[in-house]
Amino acid sequence: VQLVESGGGQVQPGGSLRLSCEASGFTFSRNIMNWARQAPGKGLERVSSIYSDGSQTFYADSVKGRFTISRDNAKNTLYLQMNSLKSDDTAVYYCTKDFGTPSAVQGQGTLVTVSS
Repeated sequence: VQLVESGGGQVQPGGSLRLSCEASGFTFSRNIMNWARQAPGKGLERVSSIYSDGSQTFYADSVKGRFTISRDNAKNTLYLQMNSLKSDDTAVYYCTKDFGTPSAVQGQGTLVTVSS
């Protein structure tokens, strides 16, 4: 299983970024996928999840209305569109499979820094 995130960077408050995660080594289209983040000095937090067919999504209250998760099963790719970014969104963002389970897998992460 391999998950490779990209798209992080530095952005001003109110700005936008789109994260991508390329998946391989498993049947992507059959798995719920997640984005999680870890802010400096804090634990890992699940940000958003999406069903295998994209029919249902979950968002943490802290990002609801600002972030949108999506997936392209033909490309084995997961996305996170982040709008109206705040300084509190500064974190390393991880693409994860089986989040919160003993078999959880995550990528190397991509750093998002929101700062003026």
